[in-house]
Amino acid sequence: MEKIKVFFDDLLNQSTPDKPVWNQEAILENKPPAWSYIDGCMLIAVLEMYQSTKEEKYFEFLKSFIDFYVNEKGEILGYSLDAMNSDSINEGKVLFVLYEQTKDERYKKAMDCLYAQIKKQPRTPSGSFWHKKIYPNQIWLDGLYMVQPFYLEYERNFNANQNLPDIMQQFYNVSQKMKDPKTGLYYHGYDETRKAFWANSDTGCSENFWTRSLGWYAMALIDTISLLKDDYPKEKETLVIDLTALLEALFVNEEADSKLFYQVTNQGAKEGNYLETSGSSAIAYTLMKGARLGVLPENFYYKGEEILKNIVEQKLFCHDGKYRLKDICLVAGLGGMPGKGHYKQRDGSYEYYISEPIVENDAKGIGPLVYAYTEYLKSQN
Repeated sequence: MEKIKVFFDDLLNQSTPDKPVWNQEAILENKPPAWSYIDGCMLIAVLEMYQSTKEEKYFEFLKSFIDFYVNEKGEILGYSLDAMNSDSINEGKVLFVLYEQTKDERYKKAMDCLYAQIKKQPRTPSGSFWHKKIYPNQIWLDGLYMVQPFYLEYERNFNANQNLPDIMQQFYNVSQKMKDPKTGLYYHGYDETRKAFWANSDTGCSENFWTRSLGWYAMALIDTISLLKDDYPKEKETLVIDLTALLEALFVNEEADSKLFYQVTNQGAKEGNYLETSGSSAIAYTLMKGARLGVLPENFYYKGEEILKNIVEQKLFCHDGKYRLKDICLVAGLGGMPGKGHYKQRDGSYEYYISEPIVENDAKGIGPLVYAYTEYLKSQN
C-alpha cells in the first residue's frame, strides 16, 4: 500500500497550479489553467492525506494551489457562473478547511460564489438541479457527487441546515427516477422531459450503467451521510438504505477474481469492456468509509480493502522508475459535445462507453484511489 503514497507524492512534486500533471483532459487539449472538478478530485485527495498523516506539506500544497485560483476578492480563475455547471462546485469542497484553519476571507467569498450558483441553478420540474445549463432538465449521477456534499457542508456551517430538505429531495428524485428495478443499478443520466435523443421515451433514462457514474453516486451518498452525522437520524437512515442497496447491486457485477468492476457495469467480459480503475476505486472508498463510520457492515471494509489491494497490484505499475495508474476512462457523457474516441456520438450506447479514451495518471482515478488509501491509513491507526 505504501507505494500509493510514493506515487501520489511524486505527482505533487511534478505539478504546479498552472500545470498539474494529473489533468489529462487539460494536457491533451492544451487548455489554459481554470477551476476544474478534475483538480478538485486531486485536491480532495491532498486534503485527505493531510488529515490522515498530519504532514504539513499536504496542507501547504493545497493552500498554494487554491491561492493560484482564488484571488483576494474571492474571484475564481476560469470559473463561469453563467455556465451553471454542477462540476464546478466540486473543487470548492476543500475551501471549508482552508477557511477554518486560516480565517482568510478569500475562501469564504469563494464558497459564497459557489453557493450562489447552487441557489440559481436551473431545476427540473421535480426539483433536481440540471447537470449543466447546456443540458436542460437532465440529471446525471455525476452531479450529485459534485454538488450535494458541498451544499450540505455550506448549509451546516453557514445556514443552519435550512435547505437540507432540498438536498434530500434531490437524492430521492434519483432513487425514484434513475434506479433500474431489475438490477438495482442506476442509469448514468435522466431527462425529465424525455427530449434528449439518448433518453428512453418511457423512463427518460439513458441506456446503460457506467461504473464511474455509479462510483460518483456512491461517494455522493457516503460523503453526505458523513456530514449528517447523528443530527438527522431519519435523513441519514434513508441515505444509508439507498447506499446499502446500491452496493449490494454492485457486488453482483464485480469480476470474480479481481473483485474490480467493468467500464460498462453489467456487461462483464463482453468484447471491448475492461476493468476500470476510477469506478472500482470509488466503490472501494465508499465501502471502507461506510464501515468506518458504522453505517455499513464491518465486512464491507474488508471488501473495499480487497478491491484497493487488487487495484494496486493490477493497475499501479512502475515504468522507468515512475509509478503509473492505468485503465482510467478519460471522460464519458451524454449528448452535447462529441466523444473523444472513435465513436463520436455520446448516445449512451455500449459502443460509446467503450470508445472513450483510456488513460493513465488522471485525477478521476487517482483521487478515489487515494481516498480509499486514506481509509486504509485510518484503519491502521
